[in-house]
Amino acid sequence: RDFNERCAQCSEVNWGLTDGGRFYCRSCHNVTERTREVVNTDFITNSRVQTISKGLRKQEKNDGGCEWYICEGFQLVLKKQAEALEALGVCPQMKDEILCSFWRCYLQKSKQAYCKRPAGETVKALSACESSTDVDSDPERPSLLHLLSVSESEGDLQTDCSFVSSVSKVSESTSVYSGSVDGSLYLMKNQKEKLKMTMPMTLSFCYMALLWLREPITLSELLRFVVEGHIPYLNVFQHFPEKMKLCGLDLRIFCVESWPVYEEVFNKMHELAAFLDLPRFPDITDSCFLHPDMLCMKYLMEANLPDELHNWTCRVVKKIGIGEVDFLTLMPGNKSTRKVKYDVLAAAVIVVVLKLLFLLDDHYEWLLSEFAEERNKNSAEGGPYFEFKKWYEVVKQSLDMEQKKLDEERAKYLWRCEKPLFYSVKNKSKVLKRRQMVVNLQNQFGKLSGSVRRAEKPNPSSFQLSWSEEKTDGSCFHRHSLKGVLQEKCGLLTAMNPDYWLCTVKLCNEKLCGHLAHYREVEFPQSYHFVLGLFSFLLRIQPSYIHDEVCMIEHKLFNKILYKKLKYNTVLRK
Repeated sequence: RDFNERCAQCSEVNWGLTDGGRFYCRSCHNVTERTREVVNTDFITNSRVQTISKGLRKQEKNDGGCEWYICEGFQLVLKKQAEALEALGVCPQMKDEILCSFWRCYLQKSKQAYCKRPAGETVKALSACESSTDVDSDPERPSLLHLLSVSESEGDLQTDCSFVSSVSKVSESTSVYSGSVDGSLYLMKNQKEKLKMTMPMTLSFCYMALLWLREPITLSELLRFVVEGHIPYLNVFQHFPEKMKLCGLDLRIFCVESWPVYEEVFNKMHELAAFLDLPRFPDITDSCFLHPDMLCMKYLMEANLPDELHNWTCRVVKKIGIGEVDFLTLMPGNKSTRKVKYDVLAAAVIVVVLKLLFLLDDHYEWLLSEFAEERNKNSAEGGPYFEFKKWYEVVKQSLDMEQKKLDEERAKYLWRCEKPLFYSVKNKSKVLKRRQMVVNLQNQFGKLSGSVRRAEKPNPSSFQLSWSEEKTDGSCFHRHSLKGVLQEKCGLLTAMNPDYWLCTVKLCNEKLCGHLAHYREVEFPQSYHFVLGLFSFLLRIQPSYIHDEVCMIEHKLFNKILYKKLKYNTVLRK
């Protein structure tokens, strides 16, 4: 009350005290260098105390662990993931500023921290709240504030007293079943009204921060780096401090035994952005990596397709307006705008261009290949013509090898972590003995069979398939010409193919059935299915999601023709 200066950031006068005795703004959470000076008459005259202790927190348990909360565990996970992304070359601003800001906002919105203490709370509840915020009693234990931000030296976590007091009442009864204080309360049904934190949501937080910074990492790449082990996700709790004991119900929260799903992480990211009331994200312009023109260039190179196709993808993007800033930029909470999957959208544009030029009906593309093959044999002037059949054979061979390698790696993956897990303190000794026995047996059988240890994981790369132009076997098609499928008309190059087949005439309601169109392999040509399968492998998603985007692009591209056709059919029915 004695400190009446205005905050330098928000100009409000609403101060609180951190554990170190510094003043912080309750409105914007700005921490000042100013400390509160308290005169203590119990000491020598004129002596002053410049830090205020809130009492010792009950740290040590019977098993040597300390009290910790679920949100602290998730914060450790986010910290490890942010550090891994920073090691991959992401801007350091992501961890200390963007992701930290999003996480603090989530804690406040979900009433887990940074919220006002309700009036009329009992002294017991207040003491429980204060003891839960004390971080000075154990310097080795990471504080809830300092895990993400390394730039701040002091901070105060104002935890919701009603939440902590309710947790403290059940902590004793649940200590056998959970290592955390609030593990059982976190899984209770009455907590469903909040956007409850889960392990897939940690990736949603990371992707949201990457999107805010417009980093050159798509969601499909982020999930692939997770599967390859470059970003902590599976068994990430092994990095928890020793005093944060994990057992019982905590395993249901932090122990993951499945790969992250694209659609789940994507949808949760949009829910989070709306839940946090975030403003409009920075604009996705044509110079950003996430723009369709940029991503199409990348996927054309990775799919070993001719460079000339990029001109056609740019024409399609411009024609239907999916390269506009307002279409691409995320506006949280705006239900009228469509949620853009940047990587899937770019792959769908390439598929539509291939249909425009080669039709992909299991007949026309092979006729064009025969013509290009005959021309390449007779003449080599102006570079080789693109042969769809030869491209299909080369890419399919490489794709089958990579798919087989991926399937073998997933089959051999050890889901069990090195750190033993136990569901109760009573079974701890049994689990440790059994784990040690398993390790000894594995080592003995390994020596007998002469098995080689697994090689270290390769360095992460944005490209899964690489094609070198230096090879003389003709396996790289980047410089091949499209003259065999194009003709000049009115000064413009147009496709020789005058026909086009639509994947679907009428789109479904995406909100009701989850898809714009239904994809069944037997109903479509094999060439079309192969192209979808290729990009499905590159993006690690189901082909049906790419098919949805293809249908959406087609309806934008042929909107006038479809409108006339539907209108004509309606007149005939009347």
